[in-house]
Amino acid sequence: MVILTSVLTTGALTLTACGSRDDKGDSSGGDSGTVLTIGVSAPLSGENSTTGLGIQYGAQIAIDDANSKKLVEGVTFKIKALDDKAQPGIGQQNATALTGDKSVVGAVGPLNSGVAQSMLQVFASANMVQVSPSNTNPELTMGKNWQTAPKRPYKTYFRTATTDALQGGFAADYAFNGLKKKKVFVVDDKQTYGAGLAKLFNEAFTKLGGKVAGTDHVNTGDKDFGSLATKIKNSGADMVYYGGQYDESALITKQLKDTGVKIPLFGGDGMFASTYIEAAGTASEGDLATAIGVPVDTLPAAKTFVETYKSKGYKGDYGAYGAYSYDATTAIINAVKAVKEANGGKLPTGEDLRSKVVDAVQKTDFEGISGKVSFDEFGDTTNKQLTVYQVVKGEWKAVKTGTYDPS
Repeated sequence: MVILTSVLTTGALTLTACGSRDDKGDSSGGDSGTVLTIGVSAPLSGENSTTGLGIQYGAQIAIDDANSKKLVEGVTFKIKALDDKAQPGIGQQNATALTGDKSVVGAVGPLNSGVAQSMLQVFASANMVQVSPSNTNPELTMGKNWQTAPKRPYKTYFRTATTDALQGGFAADYAFNGLKKKKVFVVDDKQTYGAGLAKLFNEAFTKLGGKVAGTDHVNTGDKDFGSLATKIKNSGADMVYYGGQYDESALITKQLKDTGVKIPLFGGDGMFASTYIEAAGTASEGDLATAIGVPVDTLPAAKTFVETYKSKGYKGDYGAYGAYSYDATTAIINAVKAVKEANGGKLPTGEDLRSKVVDAVQKTDFEGISGKVSFDEFGDTTNKQLTVYQVVKGEWKAVKTGTYDPS
């Protein structure tokens, strides 16, 4: 949503049916030896890369599984992973690069909602499917007026992550009714994801009867939060809620507790990473974060995925979005299979394949490793499960799993 990685790319290809033709194959509408690429855009270095790498390798494992099982007969899938560094401008460049590669049939990612905003129109113009395992801002699927008049902006965009419309309220309910917190100081990083989540938490918490002791904003990349810690200390708040990523929140909680204020910091899924605990150290003890879905380690279907991730020595953290990236990738692969079968066993040629894959993804319905995978009329996942985690003895421990009814 801090580790360097090798970026997997595909070489130059001679393309047929949005793929490559094997030397032994033919180009007369068949798909013998066809290679199709699934793009990935996520922060693979720098800020947010711990969770970004989890997305990349979640997709890689899904592709490896599909190829080993020959899920789509005659088709080999490859990954093209691009580093967006959590920056919208680079994300847009990645979207342009992926849509310009005729072997690419769909894309997984990005991690950040703000990056996604810069990519949506590019994918829509190319009529190419995009499935994010981690974007949670409601506007991406339901438009700016999502609370009063939801309208889907792009039919090419889907996500396997539930939204902040539920996550903010879920956190507020746990803070007020579960932790019995009554006075919270709310901070955000001014970004699409962080500011939106903090706003929704604020609204839900006050609706429940809680009081917001104060609000403030920080910049991504900031390191010194001394003045913020003083404001929080003087506010008398019994908890801090933070909308943003783990990079800044780890420093905030550490510097706050260095002043002697021993109150928990609560954040969203952007904070749910092992790096948060590593960076904050003992100051993270008792802090909380919400994350999408149920704990991946508790899902029987995800057992093999977790074992594979560990045995491969993949970097990053699979716990936050790895399983959702796996399922997002599988949704695209299953769509290719459905399109091929509906076309008499042959892949459509040219841009027709991308268009039909979009339609097939909309009809997705399968049991994934993260649970049931299907999408509603907005492209949002029908899996609305969320989990609250708390740092206990230096590790994230699930303390509540459930759903939230905003009404």
